[in-house]
Amino acid sequence: MDKRTFKNKVYSELAGVVKAMSNPHRLEILELLAQGEYSVEGIADQTDLEIANASQHLQVLKRAQLVETRKEGTFVYYYLADQSVYKAWKSLRDLGMERIAEVERIVQSFRESKQGVESVSSKELAKRMQNKDVIVIDVRPEQEYKAGHIAGALNLPVEELKKELKNLSLDSEIVAYCRGPFCVFADEAVQMLAREGFTARRLHDGYPDWLLDGLPVE
Repeated sequence: MDKRTFKNKVYSELAGVVKAMSNPHRLEILELLAQGEYSVEGIADQTDLEIANASQHLQVLKRAQLVETRKEGTFVYYYLADQSVYKAWKSLRDLGMERIAEVERIVQSFRESKQGVESVSSKELAKRMQNKDVIVIDVRPEQEYKAGHIAGALNLPVEELKKELKNLSLDSEIVAYCRGPFCVFADEAVQMLAREGFTARRLHDGYPDWLLDGLPVE
């Protein structure tokens, strides 16, 4: 094999991976699967896609070896092939937020529309948790919480949060987290908490980032 054939083959294979990720729905699916495995039906529900459409996107990701599957009865469950897939998605996300002004503008505009929801970094939260002066709540669906969560976090999905407010202390700051910086569950939770007189912020990143940083999880 000559060097040009070698390079063409290698870059073509790599381009196939990039092509598989070059779709907004597939990027959202990868972020979702970073939380834990999901059935096709579950993915369709979480991403507002038709089941057939979600299945097509998943097949593209599977052919690129970005996701794998397992069967349980009549259901097929998808999950990320390994942590390197999430690292690639995170690198793309961070690059976009750093280099594409429109991405940053969209995120900032959204947060401002939510009455200026403030964020806290993973490093700062980890320090606060050591001092035990903060309550951490995971506002993702229970299925994702059970697959893995920040150590000591309470699972209070947004739709259940209001009825649990009486069990939270007004004297402690609350930090809510969800799937990542583009996930809006935490923003909704912080807004609800603020209306009820709580001091609350959202974690800037999500559970997969916390896990990737080697911070305590359960």
